[in-house]
Amino acid sequence: MKPNLLFVFTFLFFSFLTLGAQTENASNEVRKKHFRLNHYGVALDGYDPVSYFSNQPTKGKSEIISQYKGIIYYFSSFENKRKFDKHPDQFEPEYGGWCAFAMGESGDKVEVDPLRYKIIKGKINLFYNGTFGDTLIPWNENEKELIPKANANWKEIMK
Repeated sequence: MKPNLLFVFTFLFFSFLTLGAQTENASNEVRKKHFRLNHYGVALDGYDPVSYFSNQPTKGKSEIISQYKGIIYYFSSFENKRKFDKHPDQFEPEYGGWCAFAMGESGDKVEVDPLRYKIIKGKINLFYNGTFGDTLIPWNENEKELIPKANANWKEIMK
């Protein structure tokens, strides 16, 4: 008896869809585990990621929200939300929102001051600024050496 080809193709198609959804969910869980999120599970301490590109980081509103690959973002306006929704990869913070200097220096996930940042190659890079100093200063002194190290460390964390 020959198997019904339509049945076989349908079964394989839905098997691949299910596998893709499971892989995506696992990937989202890894992101949620390693991104810097506040106690509400929101990135950037609730700051609007699009607002960083106008050089005026602004707190987002909890009623204007988007979720991208498991990460929640707040926005200060519906216009900014629309911009984010069109190209979310462009607005996500580097290194999951952790201190870029610490990521490059040691691969550690260090808290940041959401108002201490630098846009590098179109990405938001955040920095610690507190009791132990301002990490944007040594970052600026060694940026070319720190970027590849930070990228490699973040890639290792996200495995």
